[in-house]
Amino acid sequence: MLRYLRIPQADPNPILLAGSPWPITLILVAYLLFVLKLGKIFMRNRKPYDLKTVLKVYNLFQVMYNGLYFGMVFYYLFIVGICNLHCIESFPEGHERKQLERVLHAAYLLNKVLDLMDTVFFVLRKSYKQITFLHIYHHVFMSFGSYALTRYYGTGGHFNAVGLLNSLVHTVMYFYYFLSSEYPGIRANIWWKKYITLTQLCQFFMLLSYAIYVRFFSPNCGVPRGLLYLNMLQGAVFIYLFGKFYIHNYLRPANAQINAKQS
Repeated sequence: MLRYLRIPQADPNPILLAGSPWPITLILVAYLLFVLKLGKIFMRNRKPYDLKTVLKVYNLFQVMYNGLYFGMVFYYLFIVGICNLHCIESFPEGHERKQLERVLHAAYLLNKVLDLMDTVFFVLRKSYKQITFLHIYHHVFMSFGSYALTRYYGTGGHFNAVGLLNSLVHTVMYFYYFLSSEYPGIRANIWWKKYITLTQLCQFFMLLSYAIYVRFFSPNCGVPRGLLYLNMLQGAVFIYLFGKFYIHNYLRPANAQINAKQS
């Protein structure tokens, strides 16, 4: 374990939160302690906090943050065309776009840490049923995984595909959260929720497919094979977990309603 900590930084100029494993580790330990234990103890004799205004601001901020990030990555990948989309590799040191790559990567990593506030708000509102294994696993993996990728692979590169799709999905998702806080009728409409989950599933299918394409159909690509295999594995894991969630929350209730009407 310790030998991995002694491996030199992939990027000699580490970005925010990536210069040492301690910041992200301490953040995630504090997060897990709060959402799994301490938060519930803190809220035991308290009423749920009214966070409507806080959540509106938070959700709107997330929409703008993710939307801006998506727009910038899309612009540089597809409009300017700074990368070969068949094999998106990290820029070498000294490349004219290297600092831009670092800034965008840091923005994404910081946003994954900010996403942890979703669960904190659940605790403060006593919405414990929303704190599922899928929810916590997703947040912890995306935060620590983003750090680890930065630490051992560097900034940008194949990671841009993940950031591009993930930020688009989060823009849509947080826009839904914002609208549902403004218009309670939207929250009660299962149509929205179902397609938010389907959008997430599409994201994982696309990322899994892209990793397979780069690995097996771009033989000269310099993206580490281990990274691609990890990308495939996590894509499959998330497809399974989100697919299970979709079936349990949307397909089974719908089938039960149909059967009830027919009986």
